Amino acid sequence: MNRLSRLVVFCLAMLLSAAPGALAQPWRQPPQIGYVWPAGGQQGKTIEVTVGGQRLASANEVSISGEGIQAELVEYIGPIRQKDLNQIREISREAQKQVQAEAKNGRRGGLLAVRRRFLALAKEKGITDKQLEAFNRSRKQRADKKRQLNPQLVDSLKVRITIAADAEPGIRTLRVTSPTGLSNPICFCVGQLPDLRETEPNNKTLLATKVPSLPIVLNGQIMPGDVDCFRFTARRGQKLVADVSARELVPYLADAVPGWFQAVVTLYDADGREVAFADDFRFDPDPVLLYQVANDGEYVLEIRDSIYRGREDFVYRIAVGELPFVSSIFPLGARRGEKATVAVDGWNLLPDQLKLDVSFNAIGCQSLRVRGRTCSSQGIPFAVGDLPEQREQERNDNASSAGKLTLPRIVNGRIDRPGDWDVFRFSARGGDEIVAEVNARRLGSPLDSLLRLTDTSGRVLAVNDDHEDKGEGMVTHHADSVLSFAIPSTGEYLLWLGDTQHKGGREYSYRLRVSRARPDFELRVVPSVINARGGMTIPIEVFALRKDGFSGKIALRLVDSPEGFTLAGWLPAGQDKARLTLTVPGKPKDKLSRLHLEGYAVVDGREVRRRAVPADNMMQAFIYHHLVPAEIWIAAIEPIRWNQPAWPDYADMPLTLKPGQTTSIHVKTPRGRQPKQIRFELDNPPEGIEIEKAAPAAGGAILTFRADAEKAKPGLKGNLIVNAFWHRPAPTTRTTQPQRPVRPVSLGVLPAMPFEIVGK
Repeated sequence: MNRLSRLVVFCLAMLLSAAPGALAQPWRQPPQIGYVWPAGGQQGKTIEVTVGGQRLASANEVSISGEGIQAELVEYIGPIRQKDLNQIREISREAQKQVQAEAKNGRRGGLLAVRRRFLALAKEKGITDKQLEAFNRSRKQRADKKRQLNPQLVDSLKVRITIAADAEPGIRTLRVTSPTGLSNPICFCVGQLPDLRETEPNNKTLLATKVPSLPIVLNGQIMPGDVDCFRFTARRGQKLVADVSARELVPYLADAVPGWFQAVVTLYDADGREVAFADDFRFDPDPVLLYQVANDGEYVLEIRDSIYRGREDFVYRIAVGELPFVSSIFPLGARRGEKATVAVDGWNLLPDQLKLDVSFNAIGCQSLRVRGRTCSSQGIPFAVGDLPEQREQERNDNASSAGKLTLPRIVNGRIDRPGDWDVFRFSARGGDEIVAEVNARRLGSPLDSLLRLTDTSGRVLAVNDDHEDKGEGMVTHHADSVLSFAIPSTGEYLLWLGDTQHKGGREYSYRLRVSRARPDFELRVVPSVINARGGMTIPIEVFALRKDGFSGKIALRLVDSPEGFTLAGWLPAGQDKARLTLTVPGKPKDKLSRLHLEGYAVVDGREVRRRAVPADNMMQAFIYHHLVPAEIWIAAIEPIRWNQPAWPDYADMPLTLKPGQTTSIHVKTPRGRQPKQIRFELDNPPEGIEIEKAAPAAGGAILTFRADAEKAKPGLKGNLIVNAFWHRPAPTTRTTQPQRPVRPVSLGVLPAMPFEIVGK
């Protein structure tokens, strides 16, 4: 190693030792899934799929949620090792030399002779078929100049999936298990229609994959610059639906703009003329192509990315045929326990399904499906509430014809023509906190609502266009309006509802809640998968989705969870999120443990309990973050084989800090570790708080925290999370060579310490 190389290594080691926070990550990273292809299968079938991602080499199990479906790991397919690559290249060069030498002596040469000699030499030297396959994959990838190397998709698994004939159709969750932990969830669809995979090359009309018959589900992947074509026969008068699932399968891509596979579909007739096109469905990025066939004959369906991007995780499923498709329903919801008649618009719906009688007993968003001749329609969101409801009565588009409301009330209505306004009149007392909330975009309506509150003279008191709902992780344009206003004096007021873009129609439905404030909250816990060794403490995040002005403290606890799990930290009043810690048992009964987190708070004198929804904080296009819900909150624990540090519960919590002063607490250090060799560091501390010193003490260490006199603001509350690192003594040596710095070893995270800054 030359002098420059030694200097680079030394600087890198110094950088790592100076930033030990980077070493606090899990000692072994769990598997990560990027895609499944094909991303679904038909009831009653057994199929083989490819699961792509990274760190899949040690995978030992694949599981899929729900009943009636089994998954079996077939084989691991990884990138070629550099050692194998060099050996195969050397064999290839040797084969060429031998054939060239023989050609000089009159023997026949050529590519075929080189190939035969190469295979013979490879067999002699013990090269396996699997190594040759990996070499060919690597060669093809390097030959494709448009292809980018994606480390997050470098590994893949072949998985055999068996779907029972009575398996419930819909989206399931697929996961991979390995000794390093449990992977993230990925979507896998159970369908009712036959499946067909694309056959490459099919990037031109003449090369289109032949579709035997409709209806069918088409499966494929889009690579860089790729176009996939499918040829089928259709009859005049057929109402064709081509419903694409792409972004639905892989919701967000962290390293791509706009942050998902933006599919575009085009339909061509037998003469190559474009007869239909779709690049979305209203505000949903996944397109739906609707076309009534004009003539008997062959048609070609083409799918591509809108800007010709592509890679392995650009997977799609297209349901094609005379399929039931619901374009809109009205009303968008009903009161709990009451039967509602729902009008349905769409394609290929049976006459008796154009009106549905429904009732639900559970409050929240339910799913409706409409029956068709061959299968059921897509799921349609349907809201169930507990307030009195009424239908909007036209015409109510100005102050003089405003509809009368008695609060509290939910109004089911439509902006039924471009430029329409729906106006409502209600009475309120001075000092009342009135909340008007539109639920439309979150229920599948294209309405981009605008709310305006005025007095009877027309004076505008409050306006709202868009309100972000972080609980809707799949929505990227939060177009529903929420307006909160303190009524100045007793009297009558007018509420105006319209579309921001002055659009309207039968599908522009809404549910409008007008009531006094109903404080409440929901919770999300991130991440949905906890991977840890026994006894470890893991940071987690809890998000509070506060409603109608609720700002109180939310107490958090584990419920209906296995023994040995401990939660530390709190969610103070007025805060929307908090970092807490979860300590896992050293030797759990099961390697996989399902967890449940509950929050409870006092709201208007009554105790309210809410179960936290597990979610993953997914990044979109390098910058945006979304809380995407998951089915379960689960912990994968590797039992310990040695003593782990057992940090004690802290007394006198929350920790009280005063600006300009210090506060100390005692922590227990692991057996066999000298306290003076342990360094403690705050993980993402709030501004103005630091660990001033850590001094050895009986059985552990005394941590002294200081609150800065200027930066630490009284009233600040939260949780302090501390990382501990053991600095190993440098080995003694007599050599004159400079010694490489000894890297600190992470001892883990201490349970979260609730704190508050009080006045001087």
